[in-house]
Parts: sequence; structure tokens; C-alpha cells
Amino acid sequence: MVIQMKVVILAEKPSQAKAYAEAFEVAKREKTHIELKPCSTFPDGAVITWGIGHLVGLKMPGEYREEWKRWDIKNLPIIPGQFEYKVSEDKKGQFNAVKKLINNADVVINACDIDREGSNIFYSTLNMTGAKNKTIKRLWINSLEIDEIRKGFQSLQSNEKDLLMYSEAKTRQFSDWLVGMNASPLYSLLIQGKGLNTSLSVGRVQSPLVYMIYQHQKEIENFVSKPFFELVGHFKTVNGAYSGKAKVKTDTQGELISLLLGNSLALEEENEGVVLDLDKKEKRTKSPKLHSLSTLQEVANKKWKYSPANVLKIMQSLYEKKICTYPRTDTNFITENEFLYLSNNVEQYMKLINVDFSPNKVANKRYVDGSKVQEHYAIIPTKTIPNESTINALSAEEKNIYDEVLRNTLAMFHNDYIYEETKIVTAVHDIEFETVGKIELNKGWKSLFMQSSNDENNKIEADKILPSVSKDEKVLSVLQSKEGRTTAPKPYTEGDLVKLMKNAGKTVDDESDKEILNEVEGLGTEATRSSIIETIKKNGYITVTKNIVSVTNKGKILCEAIEGTLLASPVMTAKWEGKLKEIGTGNSSPEHFISNIKAFIMNLIQEAPQKIGQVSNIEQTIKIEQANNNKGNCPCCKKGQMIDRKTFLGCSEYKNGCKFSINKIIATKKLTEKNINDLLEKGITSVIKGFKSKADKSFDAKLRVTGDKVTFEFSK
Repeated sequence: MVIQMKVVILAEKPSQAKAYAEAFEVAKREKTHIELKPCSTFPDGAVITWGIGHLVGLKMPGEYREEWKRWDIKNLPIIPGQFEYKVSEDKKGQFNAVKKLINNADVVINACDIDREGSNIFYSTLNMTGAKNKTIKRLWINSLEIDEIRKGFQSLQSNEKDLLMYSEAKTRQFSDWLVGMNASPLYSLLIQGKGLNTSLSVGRVQSPLVYMIYQHQKEIENFVSKPFFELVGHFKTVNGAYSGKAKVKTDTQGELISLLLGNSLALEEENEGVVLDLDKKEKRTKSPKLHSLSTLQEVANKKWKYSPANVLKIMQSLYEKKICTYPRTDTNFITENEFLYLSNNVEQYMKLINVDFSPNKVANKRYVDGSKVQEHYAIIPTKTIPNESTINALSAEEKNIYDEVLRNTLAMFHNDYIYEETKIVTAVHDIEFETVGKIELNKGWKSLFMQSSNDENNKIEADKILPSVSKDEKVLSVLQSKEGRTTAPKPYTEGDLVKLMKNAGKTVDDESDKEILNEVEGLGTEATRSSIIETIKKNGYITVTKNIVSVTNKGKILCEAIEGTLLASPVMTAKWEGKLKEIGTGNSSPEHFISNIKAFIMNLIQEAPQKIGQVSNIEQTIKIEQANNNKGNCPCCKKGQMIDRKTFLGCSEYKNGCKFSINKIIATKKLTEKNINDLLEKGITSVIKGFKSKADKSFDAKLRVTGDKVTFEFSK
């Protein structure tokens, strides 16, 4: 008797399912799933189905209790007895198909992304289907190439590690829900009580990030530039001239002159000096480490101003096109297996970017170390060598990112960058001057980046060739003072935010706190950092202009409100992240973590009202934000003010019956500041071109205030 095994494979999204199907022979394609023909891997065939990201999510507060639908401090804390899930309204059709397939299966394979969120998507969906007594297996691959997919399905893993990752992800999801659903209404209501009609989104990771940016911005704003004076020596020898700088820095030129007088010296006068020391060394710089997601995000932001979220999106696309490996990795190392295929293909990779060098095919521990690779290895090109048409089909952004990954990987096979550094120490009386010159001997791996990068960090420094001198040689010197000014710290770029989150330990003083932050690699995870940055942008806490990050007035209000609480502390967030990792390894319990989060929330509800009352500058920031949000008088009721509410302007008298509002986008056309001012001041705009009807036809019209509505007015 032959027992048939029904196998269902759950992918995270349709594109992933399509990639899996390409590795096998397809029997049938349906709207909700793909059927595979029997093969050596699946003797009875298999069915691939998919989520659309999260098919199920946590219920909102109002779905637990009626009183939780309204924000009221009296209703806090919001803590369900047990968390409940629901199927996303717009995904019910796909969920029902997945449910039916899983319930009819004998074996269910988790083929979602290989991170904790992939585990969360799989198990929250599986649990919602109500399926029981199924054999669960885990697909674990770092590339969507056909060979890797086949290998992965032939060596499926048990779900032990997967269940721990799900436990970690679920605990993270519950804790973020608790913090957000309690802290957001709490602080919003307290701020509204001070007269600012806005909502604050407060989160376990996003709030400390905003606070760190806020602190840095305050440091810049409070910075007072001061002058300083340095001593520069200009020296002449029989073989030429050179200059050097003394390790002397004074606040005033007078102090510098006094120092010279003490050494029987004066500015602009000729004196005798002597070459005290001469040191020539050949120096080598190794190529950069292979890319993790965060290092790629930092480099791409410097070179092309790409946002971290955009880099992840581009990398995901290259992964799905099978020419780059899995993007959400936090390691810079590969194993011997990856090095083997890279070294076999290195000449073909070189042809892709028209470079030629003799590759060193000996594995180096700087890049190849299996002991440092856990779930994922570094971002590298796959075995698939894209042909010309594949490369041409890539977007400009995809070409840039693929090129960066390719060159970064090839650099591992190239020579060191070699240069000769000459250091001369010249003494004039008892004051020593240092001169450093550099002569490039071999560009090595840097030659790979010269034509492809505008990044100033990758530009080769101009050679500073020094004249030939010998130790104890006498030189003629003239000393000059050079005035400079202290400069404020540079504002953060979006790329800096990834680094800031990863290296949050550098922003704290306490050594034990530093250790915790370094251990868990700062705030967030490799997979979540870019989405956290997008969240604080979307919530209106920061703006990014020409890649420079600034905290908004709303962001300042949040920071002033949470100042002195654990919500402003990257250390506390890191401790939480550390505990979550322990849950993921089975060394800590979710129940203990959640009970600590609940205690934290109870404490926050008690202390927040008093703390906000003690913040002296919050009132002033609120007044500035109110003024910025006030766009003018209401042309309808004539009493209220038109308040900016992100997507529309609404009257401040809406509670008293005024329903007038102006949408910022009307018939797909975004209104300009002038259009809005004309409506408020004149009641009518000039002709606006480019509106679009529901039938997608363009038309031109004026906008007019008619009663409590904004209407179109067409030319006769």
C-alpha cells in the first residue's frame, strides 16, 4: 500500500513562491497557489501557496473592549488578558485558500523569509488556520537560485529553531503593541491637554532613536564656534621645501607669541632648524570587509543619497532576480562554500565591470570565517552571472547597488592598497613640527572603486611628495601662525542613522550600558532599522532635506515629553532587545519579558503627567508648533483657525459644528501653498491645470469655497 503525502509550501509573498516554482516542474497555476508535478524531491508533488506579507495581525484595542475604542487616560492601561489575532480584511480571500490547503496537508513547509519575522508570519498564519497534527519543516536558504532552492528543499530543517524564533518575534510583537497602545494615547492626551491638537506615536525603538537625533541636534544648535591658533613651520633644504605643523594650539594669537618668546623665537623670522627624526615605512590597507545590510546602506547613502529603506527594497529586488544573496544579514563574513564558488567565477565577475587583475584565490579569515556565520552570510553576488540583457533590464538604482556589491566582493581577491609614508620631525629650538607625506606604490583594490564612486572616502589622496632630507640635517625655518575655528558636529544623514542605531553604545557613558549595547548591536535589528527610520519620518518627527536629517517641532515635543523616562533611553531598548534574543535562543521566557513590559507601562502612566508638567521648554515648543500648524482663518465659519492635519486642513471649530476642510490633494492634484492661501484669503484660486477625473481624463479648473465645501469652477 502506497501512502501519499500531501505537501504544502507556504511562501511569504507571491514573488518568492514564483521563484520556488521555477526550480521544479509546474503542473498547474491557480490564483492562490501553484501545483508542482511529482519529482525526486516531492514524490507525490507539492503545492506552493503564499501570504501577502502578514495575512493575520493582532486585534486593535477596541476589538477587545468597547471603552478602549476611545482615547481616555481613565481607560489606561490597555492590557488584554490574552492577545488575539484577526485576518486582515483585504487578505481574507488568500487566507481562506491557504487555510484550506494547510488543513488538507500532511506536511507543511515554512518557506517564508529566514528571519524572526518570517517565522512570525508562518506560525501566526498556521495557528489561525486551526490546523492540527501537521509535520512542520523549515526551508533555510540564502539565495533564490534554482540550485540553491532545490538543495534547500532536499535538506529541510526541523522546526525547533524556527519555533524559538517565532517565540522571540511574537514577544517582540506583543511588547511593541503594549508600549504603542498605551504610551501613544497617554502622551497624546497629555499634550492635547496643553493645547496642541496632535497625536504622538510612541514606540519601544522609534522613540529612543528620535531622542538620540534630538540630543545631537541640540548639541549643534548650542555649539559656539571659538577661534584657535596653530603654529606652522615652513622649511627650506638644499633639495627643496616642505612644511610642518607643531602640536601647539592656543585660544589667542597672544598666547602663541608668548610661547614663541619663551623659546627665543618670533613669527616670520628666519631661524635654524634641524631634522630630528626621519621615518619611512611601507604601509598597506586591506580591502573593506564584505557588506552586511547596514554597511551597504551606509555606503549607498554616501554615494547616491539612497535612503536605507530604498537600499533594502533594491537589494530585495536583486535577491528575487537571483543575482544577489539574501539582503537582511548582519554579518560581513562568508563560509568556505561561498568562497569556493566566488573564486571559481571571479574572472567572469571581472568581465562584468571590465577590470583585469590576477586574483588571489586563497581564503583570508578577514572575509572567510564559517565560525562567524550564523543564519546568514554577507551580501555577495550569486553563482548566476547576469548576461548583458539582464544587466540592461536593471533600473539605474539596481545597477548601482549590484555594481557596489560586485566590486566590494572582487576587492577581496585584489592586492592590498600599498603606499610609502614618510614622516619628518623637525625641531626649531625646543618646538617640534611634524610633516607627513605619502607616495602611492600600488592602488590595488582601490582601483576597483576609482571610476565608480564619488565617495570622498574612496578618492585616492593626492601624493604629497617631500624633498630628500637626512637625519640631523640643518634647515632654514620661518614660523607662521594659522587661525582656525572650532566647528560644530555635522548633522546626521540618513546613512548615519543606520550607523547610529547599530553603534548606539558610543553615545552612552556608563561602561556596563555600553557593553549591553555593543553586545546586542545597538537599536533594532538589521532587518528592521530602515523601517524604523521610515516610521519616524512618516510620524513627522524628522525631515530629510538633501540627505540631512532634522528633528521637527513635533519631534522636539515628543523628546521633551519623554525626557528622563526609559522611552528616551537607548540602553533600556537594547536591554529589551537582548532579552528578546535570549528568548530566541531558549534562555529566557516570553512571560517574564511581557510582565516587565506591563510593569514599565504601569509606572509610565503614573509618572508621565507629573514629568511633563516639569518640562520648562515644552510650552514654548508647543506654541511654535501651533503657529506652524495654523494656516489662517476659516472662510466658512469665520471663527476658527485652519489647522494643518497632514493630509488636509481642518477648522479648529469642528467640535462646535464647522465641517469645512481642504484636502491637500484634490482629483490627484497636489495643491500648492499659494492655492491654499488663495482659498483661505480670496475664496477662489486661479486656474489649476492637471486635475484628473475618475475616468482618468485630465481637466483644468478653478477651486472655489462654496458654503462648507471646496468645489470646481470651470471656464465658460
